[in-house]
Amino acid sequence: MPRQIQLAIQNESLHSPIPRRSLLNKWVKAALAKHIAHAEITLRFVDSEEGQTLNRDYRQKDYATNVLTFTFDDEQPALGMPLMGDLVFCGAVIEREAQQQGKALLAHYCHMVVHGTLHLQGFDHIDEAEAEAMELLETQIVTQLGYDDPYLSEQE
Repeated sequence: MPRQIQLAIQNESLHSPIPRRSLLNKWVKAALAKHIAHAEITLRFVDSEEGQTLNRDYRQKDYATNVLTFTFDDEQPALGMPLMGDLVFCGAVIEREAQQQGKALLAHYCHMVVHGTLHLQGFDHIDEAEAEAMELLETQIVTQLGYDDPYLSEQE
């Protein structure tokens, strides 16, 4: 059975351009584990105000962040159900980070899409071992997609 990956894209940002649908689709598919045959994911692009509201309401952190991940149900793939969730990107934060870190905007967007898609699958970076494993996987995926190691500037 072929993989069925359904992406819904919502652009609610009035200030930030977003990557092309074909790139977003490519990045999400690259970040999905091979065993995930069916996924329904919404990519929502928002401005700082909505990003801050969501981060405050769901994470109790009163600032806009680069990407927020909302899973429909943590047990979905194990039960044979499609992986379902929402990724919310704040373009203003992603643009600022790319500039501060000296990265191309598309490369940073790619990293954030990969990062959020891995979170949907249960990867996390709460403790050091999890963070190292997740960063290694992110680096592998992002570099296979033709971009530089997203953590390279942090190691220098």
